Amino acid sequence: MNKILVTGGCGYIGGHTIVDLLQNGFDVISVDDLSKGSLKMLDGIEKITGKKVKNYKVNLCDLDDTEAVFLENPDLVGVIHFAAFKSVPESVKEPLLYFRNNINSLLNILQCAEDFDVDNFVFSSSCSVYGNTTELPVSEEAPLAEPESPYARTKQMGEAICRDFTSFHKDFNTILLRYFNPVGAHPSAKIGEFQDLSESVVPVITKTAIGKRPAMTVFGNDYDTRDGSCVRDYIHVMDIANAHTRALQYIIEDRNKLNCEIFNLGTGNGVTVLELINAFEKVSGQKLNYNIGGRRDGDIVEVYANNNKARTLLGWETKYDLDAMMDTAWRWEQAFTAEKK
Repeated sequence: MNKILVTGGCGYIGGHTIVDLLQNGFDVISVDDLSKGSLKMLDGIEKITGKKVKNYKVNLCDLDDTEAVFLENPDLVGVIHFAAFKSVPESVKEPLLYFRNNINSLLNILQCAEDFDVDNFVFSSSCSVYGNTTELPVSEEAPLAEPESPYARTKQMGEAICRDFTSFHKDFNTILLRYFNPVGAHPSAKIGEFQDLSESVVPVITKTAIGKRPAMTVFGNDYDTRDGSCVRDYIHVMDIANAHTRALQYIIEDRNKLNCEIFNLGTGNGVTVLELINAFEKVSGQKLNYNIGGRRDGDIVEVYANNNKARTLLGWETKYDLDAMMDTAWRWEQAFTAEKK
């Protein structure tokens, strides 16, 4: 059984990916310092899969502690690297925090992969690397524009580090996954986004609907889009998770022609923030209390994916439509809130 290290395994996307990995025959260990993640994620994973996953509470910016994880697991065959800070507005306020955390952790995990001959690496990137692109839908070949936030810049820098590292290490295989806007939760409602303070739009919607927030703000209605609000490509988190499993299988089975490849992970459909709210109101039956505010620093106007490459080479298909995304997000919010009472 192939053992995979998932960094940030107690976080939102990492936890859902662990479920998909386990259900596809992989053995998994997690590294998460729990500064953003929750051990409740691993409890939920065990309820879904019947398998207990070990987490190492390690800050990957500490090289010695990171090395200790690799020493204890000499049979690792791959790494999926999620661990990073991801809030756009926070990164605008605290850029040095984001550079220090996101870059140093990547350097240390690559150093350990090199030292311990773990040659299969999947890097969690983002569509934010495209900036305000002029190509829509955006393909992997699109030039990278100036990033709109320090968070996006750390993803551009991280990709460059991975490419440079891989170009020197010819036996090292890297997949850079640029995903768009992961939303929703596992259909069982046993895991989802555990962060009550998440500033991602769908958790903000569900927390407003359930009463944890008095109202939500739509940041800008004067963009050059069909209703004035920003356009994003929302994709279900379990579709994102499955793409990571397929990416690992792709390089472990030596199906890759290049030792560093890039894939977009999106549905290919652009949805405005106001359309997203309408979809939520339809599936939940809840009327959302929201207001229109000014534009937010760091936001790009419009981006959605050309996903042909992932569908063709990875054999990946999205399974969840927008209604399913909002339905699973809402059922998770209800279950999560009820559990805390």
